[in-house]
Amino acid sequence: MHDSQRPDSVRADGERLKGIPGFSIDKVAAAAGSDPQVLRTENLDTDIPPPAAAIEATRAAVGTDEANSWLPFTGMSELKQEVARMIVRRGGPQYDPEREVVITSGEGDNMLDALLALTDPGDEVIVPDPTYAGMLQRVRLAGDVPRLVPLHPSRQGWRWDLDALEAAVTDRTQAIFFGNPSFPSGWVLNDEEWAAVQRICTERQIRLLYWSAMEAIVFGGRKVVVPAALEGMRDLTVTLGGVAFEQRMIGWRIGWIVASEAVTPQLGMVHIYNGLVASGFNQLGAIAALRADDHAAGVAEWERRHDVTMEQLAGLPAIPAHGGWSLLLDAEAAGTTAPDLSAALLEHRVAATPMTAWGETVAPRHVRFVYSNEPVERLAPLGERVRAALS
Repeated sequence: MHDSQRPDSVRADGERLKGIPGFSIDKVAAAAGSDPQVLRTENLDTDIPPPAAAIEATRAAVGTDEANSWLPFTGMSELKQEVARMIVRRGGPQYDPEREVVITSGEGDNMLDALLALTDPGDEVIVPDPTYAGMLQRVRLAGDVPRLVPLHPSRQGWRWDLDALEAAVTDRTQAIFFGNPSFPSGWVLNDEEWAAVQRICTERQIRLLYWSAMEAIVFGGRKVVVPAALEGMRDLTVTLGGVAFEQRMIGWRIGWIVASEAVTPQLGMVHIYNGLVASGFNQLGAIAALRADDHAAGVAEWERRHDVTMEQLAGLPAIPAHGGWSLLLDAEAAGTTAPDLSAALLEHRVAATPMTAWGETVAPRHVRFVYSNEPVERLAPLGERVRAALS
């Protein structure tokens, strides 16, 4: 290229990044530093260790030829089989492990895989508000248009606005996208909400992109629901799971997509070009974890920590979670803004993330408290510190 043909400047970024804000969790974590007295409620971590069998299997696999290969691109057969067995064990339908399961590098790229394979730029995807920022912004990265439907808070928890859900569906809607429990709110769908989702999906032939990574982390004796088992939903449900939460294996970065045979080849192809292959030795660890099926003790402990967190926040506009690892407090109802409250909390040794990029009208009002990473005894000063930050 001659100098006369060179552009005056290099474009800073692509059009697809317009309107996508940066993540704020790492900024809060950096500001919190390494002070051991700071309550670390800003990031979705847990101190409850992974299954011992998973650790042992991973260590044994490191350096072996089987675990150090590009193949198979879409995942080991043994892991696909364990994923399919888990779905059946929880009351879901049978899926063919080889034809209907794809193993991915965590529960992030499986979301983008599904959006890239099953939607086109300009399609609409319905998501709740609040929702995981990684879900909302991946919708935008794929070129889709998110249609946010509000969750309504109460002292009993969150409920979806079903009238708004119905109104959000248009001829351009290709999917409804949420997790159950939902992150960051801890919303768990009730029977009426599941019935509404089922009816809309089956009547309009709209897919459900279902983030199942916290599926069994439900409190108060609530049942585990596998939406693919609902009438007419098996082939409309694309299940996006992983071992990060129930199995506490965040660093393993192993996930999966389970879908009908009609669309799995497309999902697998996008996975190969997007994530290529998941770690072999981590897949062997994930196989051991799913066989161990030991999530119940973790759920009981997370529920205990949730209940203590709510006790500490009694009288403040905190909304109880019905599952998951975190809950929200309405900063605006407390007389401030989420960013200002987050900053004030840091001054009082509480790291908590504002939900400014996690929705449209509901999420930005809230600050998130992750209770999964702090033992009950360390949560004892939380209420005093929050009230001091609000004073």
